[in-house]
Parts: sequence; C-alpha cells; structure tokens
Amino acid sequence: MVTTGEKPGKGTYTCRNCGQRITLDDTTDTMPPCPKCGKTEFN
Repeated sequence: MVTTGEKPGKGTYTCRNCGQRITLDDTTDTMPPCPKCGKTEFN
C-alpha cells in the first residue's frame, strides 16, 4: 500500500476507495491525494 506523500517510484497506482488510477512518471514524484475522491491510500 502507498499513501499520499510517499515517493513509491514510477508506475500506475489505483485508489483503494474509488479505483481512480494515478500514474507517476518519475522516481522523485510524490503521491498526491486522489483527484477524484481525495482519499490517500493506493495499491
């Protein structure tokens, strides 16, 4: 599980609440809150 504020690396992550996908393009990108529901936990 990844939470908002972490830097999990490149990849696509799925919000555990609503299923919205977020793609991080760089290893230094910080995980934002979900843009759809505002939750903070991703798979």
